[in-house]
Amino acid sequence: MEIDPTGITVMSSHDHACGCSSHRLSRRSLLQAGSAGMVGLGASQLAMPTAQAAGLTRAKRVIFVFLTGGISHHDTFDMKPHAPAKVRGSFDPVSTDVAGLQISEHLPLFTQRMKHYAVVRSMGTGSNGHEQACHMMLTGRLDFPVGFSTAKVPSANEWPSMLSVVTYAKRNEDRNLPPAAVLPEPSVNEAARVRPGQYAGRLGGSYEAWHVNVAAQCPLGNGACPDCFRFNKDEFDHAASNIFNTPVLTLPKGGRRRLKDRIGLLGTVEQQREFLKERSSTRKLDQNRLQALTVLADPKTSKAFDVENADPKTLARYGKNKFGLSALMGYRLLDAGVDFVQINLGKNSSWDTHARNFVNLKRNLLPPLDLSMSALLDDLNDSGLIDDTLFIISGEFGRTPNINKNSGRDHWGPVFTALFAGGGVQGGQVIGSSDDLGAYATSQRYMPENFSATIYEALGIPRNSHWVDFDGRPHEIYRGQPMSVLYS
Repeated sequence: MEIDPTGITVMSSHDHACGCSSHRLSRRSLLQAGSAGMVGLGASQLAMPTAQAAGLTRAKRVIFVFLTGGISHHDTFDMKPHAPAKVRGSFDPVSTDVAGLQISEHLPLFTQRMKHYAVVRSMGTGSNGHEQACHMMLTGRLDFPVGFSTAKVPSANEWPSMLSVVTYAKRNEDRNLPPAAVLPEPSVNEAARVRPGQYAGRLGGSYEAWHVNVAAQCPLGNGACPDCFRFNKDEFDHAASNIFNTPVLTLPKGGRRRLKDRIGLLGTVEQQREFLKERSSTRKLDQNRLQALTVLADPKTSKAFDVENADPKTLARYGKNKFGLSALMGYRLLDAGVDFVQINLGKNSSWDTHARNFVNLKRNLLPPLDLSMSALLDDLNDSGLIDDTLFIISGEFGRTPNINKNSGRDHWGPVFTALFAGGGVQGGQVIGSSDDLGAYATSQRYMPENFSATIYEALGIPRNSHWVDFDGRPHEIYRGQPMSVLYS
């Protein structure tokens, strides 16, 4: 079946391999040259944004919930009730608050809030592999640097994450908090190997985003710790006594090259704050430590980290587990002044339902997702932040149409579903479509380049902006057209 490429217009004429081993997407057929007017500009001119991005979005900030591992679109937001049994699965679609829009029966809170969401059923990445698809989705581009390898991650030979690009683009702003943060842990596999695309890569460690790594270590636990699970077992015990550890403030300006130069050797946020105050009165602190002192002194920031002690009603709404507390912390960091917050909802394997897809979705994954995302949306609405916040929910790919012998679904990059709300997004609409089997997009196909451009536009990054790698080479930030259809 042909993949309709009409939904993507990418501002580059480069022809790169997509890295897909299971289906052959032609980069040449998907890419269209369009970045006119850049010829003749020097690197220094290209590096400095000069014009405000023009678009329909009202957003000023972004909160991106990354369902790491790849959620099944067939069993959630793009169900195929008329497909053969080996495709449609055991879940039934139910009606929502939007006429004609149905989603899974196991997302009851979502069904009451779909009027806020634009459901994009034609997202795609160029690979069925976690490493490649994560790199594509988190950097916002299908291609890889020359010599890219998944053997050593993270490495300097990766494209920078969207978080790092935003950190670079906002480097000259006068602000107390970093512009971009990710929590509560990186996306890793069960061997603790980090997925590529999450760090600064070729942009250099000076523009590392703020990595708020607070999840208590439960190496083999998937999902919403402490209610974590193993894919092939009914019982599993959380490997830690808590859900989150006291945050260690790894300073984003120093990046991963200076992990030893950090604040957080003391036991609590309060102790860290007092320690820094004392230090600041006796000696001159560098810029990184001064920023950390500001972070710790801000009551909103301290409150953002103290999610496990939130009031009982708040905890009940979000869920006192890793999904719920991560969503609450993300909301509070956004409210405290971080412009771009990425929440990794689960480690890499959490949504990777190769086995017992239906049991694990119904029992272990969809209930905490439904609860936490609904609470997050409600708080964005009630606070008014939704008016200028773009709220996104997506994984790096979807799952196969056919159910395998282990009652699971395998990796599927050609098409999946993403949800968008807030910041001027017109909710209650379905954008794009997949075929009768949920295998390929049949209209309005969108790729990582469109995804990242939509985020950059929402954050006010000018369309002609570039980033400069550590070799002095300029790279365009916008490699695709933003998804303007969200706002109409």
